[in-house]
Amino acid sequence: MRALAKTAPEVGLSLVERPVPRPGPGEVLVRVTASSICGTDVHIYNWDEWSQGRIKPPVVLGHEFAGEVVALGDGVGDLALGTPVSAECHVLLPDARNVVHGQEHLAKDMVVIGIDRDGAFAEYVCVPRPSLWINPPDLAPEIASLQDPFGNAVHTVHAQNVVGKRVLITGAGLIGLMAVPVARAAGAAAVYVTDLNPGRLEMALKMGADLALDAREDPVARLMAATDGAGVDVLLEMSGAAPAIDQGFKALRPGGEAAILGLPSRPIQVDWAAHIVTKGATVRGIYGRKIWDTWHIMRALLATGAVDLAPLITHRFALSEFQAGFDAMLSGESGKVILIP
Repeated sequence: MRALAKTAPEVGLSLVERPVPRPGPGEVLVRVTASSICGTDVHIYNWDEWSQGRIKPPVVLGHEFAGEVVALGDGVGDLALGTPVSAECHVLLPDARNVVHGQEHLAKDMVVIGIDRDGAFAEYVCVPRPSLWINPPDLAPEIASLQDPFGNAVHTVHAQNVVGKRVLITGAGLIGLMAVPVARAAGAAAVYVTDLNPGRLEMALKMGADLALDAREDPVARLMAATDGAGVDVLLEMSGAAPAIDQGFKALRPGGEAAILGLPSRPIQVDWAAHIVTKGATVRGIYGRKIWDTWHIMRALLATGAVDLAPLITHRFALSEFQAGFDAMLSGESGKVILIP
């Protein structure tokens, strides 16, 4: 089969020939029908500091995908061949320790598909049965492949009650954009977005934002005006950028709530006293998706039409055209980029 891999630290990504994997005990072989390029894949493509400390080549990339079951390993008997599936990319090890029920997504004993084990930028991928999510048969593979990042948006929005609240999303990356209709569907009174990219701000408006503000043009003043001087009730931080984090907390009202998903590339300074302590802010760190609570919410949002992710898909390429796909992602002008094996 063809697969897109990081074969060695000193070389870029390569389209290689690999044997079709055979599912081991408790595993399922999936024929990939669609996969999407994630920000993590871009980090590996750029071979940045994070990648160098985490990735151990050779490894096949890709963890956002959809496919169909084509073979079952020993001990797996509850899936029919042809079943449409996606996967939770975080795989809990069988002997994982210190796992709190309901917080399995935070367990330290995890491996990640496409990072720690071969992923789905390939024609086939092996996935442990407990990590598989069965998709509705009428869910398009391209949309199904977006559920992993969509879950981040759903988890972040639903970490607090947003009904009737004014919500600020700092960072109009793909997950930030997904959070706009999720917040709307959850009952937010208003949704505001800040970013530096004009194209992404325009997309935020198309996804349902009330205001999409350039972060270079004093968005805090605009947000205070829009909220009659009160500030926003909820901050959803998606950027990981220190200036955006500072602006977000300045715009947050006293007693407001903040859910932090964005990962800074290095340690940053935060005005702890003004932004959190004396403001009485509630701050939550967000990581991954709740397994499987978040996925059930996603299923309902997609099935009812409350959220439509199709407008976020801007490019489609064959797996052999991966370079064009990564170029589109690196341009900053794309939405989600889909690769078809």
